[in-house]
Amino acid sequence: MTRVPKSLFSKRPRLVALVMTFLVTVFAALAAGVGPLSAHPHVFVTAVSELIYAPDGSLTGVRHAWTFDDMFSSYAIQGLESKTKTYTREELAPLAQINVDSLKEYGFFTFAKADGHREHFQDPPVDYYLDYKNGMLTLHFTLMLKTPVKPRQLVLEIYDRTFFVEFQMAKEDPVKLRAAPAGCQMKLDRPDGGGAVTAQALDEQTFIDGENKNFGARFSNKITVDCP
Repeated sequence: MTRVPKSLFSKRPRLVALVMTFLVTVFAALAAGVGPLSAHPHVFVTAVSELIYAPDGSLTGVRHAWTFDDMFSSYAIQGLESKTKTYTREELAPLAQINVDSLKEYGFFTFAKADGHREHFQDPPVDYYLDYKNGMLTLHFTLMLKTPVKPRQLVLEIYDRTFFVEFQMAKEDPVKLRAAPAGCQMKLDRPDGGGAVTAQALDEQTFIDGENKNFGARFSNKITVDCP
């Protein structure tokens, strides 16, 4: 499994805090001559998502919980002070703020369509925080739709277009529907699992070139909800 080289973080400690600013980190490292980076993906996230419905049956938002891999988590908390090394929400609050501020540039890695029409989320997210457990950071945040919708079919996709980060939905209870109308059916289409293998066969320049800027879309986690 490919990881970000330690030299990248040791020479760019300020960027360690920008957990979600993946591409900025890559380009800054290349510009500084840190050395060649290994192939994509660099960061691995296990995701759980909850779709939130209002009493009238309209979808109002999406609640995410993204757990970062242990190696990336250990780099991200370097320099943080904690008396117990458990890191409370309060101690992680500045890092959580930076994370959600950085996510906007990447569309929050979350793309929604209601009956085929693109939907947009409010900025900033709400109810966001980080927690630290078993050596891994988990970012929790809620994306509220700018306008609630009541579609016959909702399609929600989670992925990084540049595939710097690989998202995998949790094995157990990856998607929940909170207060969805009766009769709604959910289906999750996971990527085939060969994303990292495919990406590692390509060099870093492949992902910088414009023609591959949406490479990660082929490894999308696709949630489809059909309602009567």
